[in-house]
Amino acid sequence: MQNKGLIKLFAFLFGLVSIYQLSYTFITNKVEKDATVFATNKISESEEDYLEKREALEAQYLDSIGSNSILGFTSYDEAKKKELNKGLDLKGGINVTLQISIKDILKGLANNTKNPVFNKALADADNASKSSDATYIDLFFESFDKLKGDTKLASPDIFANKGLSDVINFQMTDDQVKPIIRTKIDESIVSAFEVLRERIDGFGVTQPNIQREGNSGRILVELPGARDIGRAQDLLSSTAQLEFWETYKQSNPSLSTFLQAANERLKTLVEVEKPEAAVKPESELDSLLSDVAQDSLDFSQDVNPLFSLLIPANPNGNALVSAAIQDTAKIGEYLRMKEIRRLIPADIQFVKFVWERPTEGSEVVELYALKSNRDNTPRISGDVVSDASDTFDQYNKPAVSMTMNTKGAKEWEKLTGDAFNNQTGIAIVLDNKVYTAPGVSSGPISGGRSEITGTFTINETKDIANVLRAGKLPASAEIIQSEIVGPSLGQEAISSGFFSFMIAMAIVLVWMVFYYGKAGIFADMALLLNILLIFGVLVSLNAVLTLPGIAGIVLTIGMSVDANVLIFERIKEELAKGKGQSQAIADGFGNALSSILDANITTGLTALILFVFGSGPIKGFATTLLIGIVTSLFTAIFITRLLVDWYVSGKGRKLDFSTAMTKNLFKNISIDFLSKRKIAYIVSSILVAIGLFSLFTQGLQQGVDFVGGRSYTVRFEKMVNPSEIASELNAVFGSGTNVKTYGEANQIKITTPYKVDVEGIEVDNEIQNKLYTSLQKYLPDGTSFEDFTIGSGDKALGILQSVKVGPTIADDIKKNAFLAIIGSLAVVFLYILFRFRKWQFSLGAVAAVFHDILIVLGVFSIFGKLMPFNMEIDQAFIAAILTVIGYSLNDTVVVFDRIREIIAEKGWKAGENTNLALNSTLSRTLNTSMTTLVVLLSIFIFGGESLRGFMFAMIIGVIVGTYSSLFIATPVMYDTLKRKTQTGEEDK
Repeated sequence: MQNKGLIKLFAFLFGLVSIYQLSYTFITNKVEKDATVFATNKISESEEDYLEKREALEAQYLDSIGSNSILGFTSYDEAKKKELNKGLDLKGGINVTLQISIKDILKGLANNTKNPVFNKALADADNASKSSDATYIDLFFESFDKLKGDTKLASPDIFANKGLSDVINFQMTDDQVKPIIRTKIDESIVSAFEVLRERIDGFGVTQPNIQREGNSGRILVELPGARDIGRAQDLLSSTAQLEFWETYKQSNPSLSTFLQAANERLKTLVEVEKPEAAVKPESELDSLLSDVAQDSLDFSQDVNPLFSLLIPANPNGNALVSAAIQDTAKIGEYLRMKEIRRLIPADIQFVKFVWERPTEGSEVVELYALKSNRDNTPRISGDVVSDASDTFDQYNKPAVSMTMNTKGAKEWEKLTGDAFNNQTGIAIVLDNKVYTAPGVSSGPISGGRSEITGTFTINETKDIANVLRAGKLPASAEIIQSEIVGPSLGQEAISSGFFSFMIAMAIVLVWMVFYYGKAGIFADMALLLNILLIFGVLVSLNAVLTLPGIAGIVLTIGMSVDANVLIFERIKEELAKGKGQSQAIADGFGNALSSILDANITTGLTALILFVFGSGPIKGFATTLLIGIVTSLFTAIFITRLLVDWYVSGKGRKLDFSTAMTKNLFKNISIDFLSKRKIAYIVSSILVAIGLFSLFTQGLQQGVDFVGGRSYTVRFEKMVNPSEIASELNAVFGSGTNVKTYGEANQIKITTPYKVDVEGIEVDNEIQNKLYTSLQKYLPDGTSFEDFTIGSGDKALGILQSVKVGPTIADDIKKNAFLAIIGSLAVVFLYILFRFRKWQFSLGAVAAVFHDILIVLGVFSIFGKLMPFNMEIDQAFIAAILTVIGYSLNDTVVVFDRIREIIAEKGWKAGENTNLALNSTLSRTLNTSMTTLVVLLSIFIFGGESLRGFMFAMIIGVIVGTYSSLFIATPVMYDTLKRKTQTGEEDK
């Protein structure tokens, strides 16, 4: 081997850099462990909310020592930025895909036009987007072109308005306007991206990730370690639409007249049961209801559809009325009815009703009547706010202070003056919720400074100030996909992943020494360096380590021995030919190189396709697999060679590449594989037919990734009956809710399509509330809603993980999965055709892959409901299928490579030399397959519940892949060759 010195230097520097990169992770782990010990010693478990107190104390400890020097070259704060990134499944947190509303952007660009053609085109685009893969803007343009008649996009009441006058004029054609609108939409999405980035930077999460997904208007956000999930969701989906409105006085006679008339009209429109007699007040709500009769309005106990839901507001405030939180939706529905809106007196005809922001623990909220106008625009909007900060009010309660620009200051002075003169209030509205509505007691306020007060926590004021500084989103942002992982589940994943990693490592290391003796020790040393390099590269690339990523590394351990096995087996063959030790080693490495490269390139191609089409954790799996392939090639080809050459260069040293127990294994084997191909065809046909029958009759259990919906992993203190819970939840959510045991008997996975088409955090909260109510009897006494949901500390009960996938993104995932599988097969077909120059080789390889895929799918269809672990078809399953493709091709290519080599030397001879090639690779095939299989079994047993279905698919794939490379791929290749080739004549 040439340039040994250069390779040694490179390996030394590569290893040193990897150790240096990983040192930051070791440093942060030690410091955080010290912080945990410090907090544990200070806060006893007997204290109330001890977990939250410990967490706060840990944060204080880390802040206090964050800038202190460590080992003279870094600090904790610096090391934290450079440590190995852990994914959500290892650290807990939230992963969401936000859909920026292109419809909102279009309406904004058109200045909220009332043009019927424009609005009809929007409505048609809405409907079409539910079943089309085209972008929303393309669907809108298509709908507009069908409807437009004489209407143009450059009409003054559409896009040729004052706001776009610098780029669009009345003379422009639609084809000229369209690219301008596309550019404006892209600018708005970039603006939304930057707004979200600024908000996330102020949220305080280490190593956040935010990225656009092409031109779809989707933005992916990952917040590893985020524990207050509700706060994170609010931060991401809040448009930060800040508005300032003047309120009507509570005693306004026109409002009283309207409410009386509305109540009377509703008596003829809706049916309301007469309320039962009042009970003894037990809460804030009961107390307020008991005083209802004292109100000036007729809030009697008669049958009153509206008044029976209303509660008198604080007479000293600026709210109109109050209501129980659970009644707000019904009241809002009443007030929006056309028959009711017609009853509004002329002097308040544009009144806008807005609820206050509910505070934690409150049962009642107030309803405000705001002075609006024909265009429903506020007196002042949030774009005049130049700065905002969290502060404390005069009573030392958390508040938000705002500073306005010059224009805003003038408008603010006028608004406060009007409110003072009219003795009304100023409602500060954020995202259509009234945060506060103070009166003005000292005349107009100049200077443009204002304050938002209320019952806030410090975190809430920080978040409000953060979103106001960052600015409002140019359009609404709906969470169309999310994954939320609790911290306890993340810690369990780390433990199970590390344990399976160590078990797999130990098995492989021991097996290589058992099978190859001293040569196995050198292979082990190369393998250990390989693992170090994989982690070093992950840190250097700032990649994220996920649980599937750990599985990818462990799989790399099993598959990386393949190169060494190929080399060692070829060296043994060269020694058997009587060559000297040095020459046999040189020839063995040289002859094995072609097979090693072909096998790793095919696996690498499937991993690359997985990386391109996968998302989230699946990208993590593909990333580690790709890195592992590259580092495995380097360590097997160069490092193992260096160690072997070093050893044999010593005087009198001999290397046998076997042990006494394995020396004669697979020696002189002569199996006539081709003669058994008809039996193999029959067996495989029966297996595939059974699988296809099951697929067409029973189908597959599709996960929420493919059908949309929400799933929750819930853990209880004691074992539960999933059938009993399923029956109860189907009564709540309707049919279609699925409940199954997930791992231990006290853990279940709940999947429901309930309101799958409805976006918004409100629906998520509604479902979690229904779950809590339905499952409360299975939980320990005293378990609160906060304890049940994610984000209440390092608990081990309640919702451990939740996943939400909207129907649109589910369709996209299915499409990408199909493209990934077809794409991988096409690419590999072409690569094998290029390498072997005969389409029969490509056909044999692809036939074997189809055979393997159909059998794996059949097994999942037949046993999907019988196995005690999750066998749903999701993105992880697609990753497993693609890995099976890669593994099967890896094995097949090695066999084909040996066939090509032997045929080139000895000719076909009616299949005799084909059998010879198969027998000569049998040792390598079984050795690699058994090693990989044992590694997969260790992950399957010890790697955690979330990986079991994934690993099961790969275990089946390895078994059938080994079989198909011997009994399907080669026979199909052989049978499709020309007859004269089979009989021994040269194929012309």
